[in-house]
Amino acid sequence: QVQLVESGGGLVQPGGSLRLSCAASGSMFGIVFMGWYRQAPGKQRNLVASIITGGGSTNYADSVKGRFTISRDNAKNTVYLQMNSLKPEDTAVYYCKFGGLKTYWGQGTQVTVSS
Repeated sequence: QVQLVESGGGLVQPGGSLRLSCAASGSMFGIVFMGWYRQAPGKQRNLVASIITGGGSTNYADSVKGRFTISRDNAKNTVYLQMNSLKPEDTAVYYCKFGGLKTYWGQGTQVTVSS
């Protein structure tokens, strides 16, 4: 069993930055995928960024390319999402997901971009 705890969300002005963290506890055996998703009110949950544990290959939604960076710290079982040049349309609840033999979701952290 893996438990995920996200942190780092909050209120930020347009153009600002935030770094989200997702710390995992439990066995990481079989985990091959780590990703960040977001869900705005009334909208579906969409993939923002992902990283493959094996080779570190990353993937980004077009809307965040060049602004967001996903990374991981294997020693800490933690995945990060560095978000720069934030826009109001980035406002959403952000969830981390670990996947492989099983799928695990965090509880979500709110990111609000507003002046």
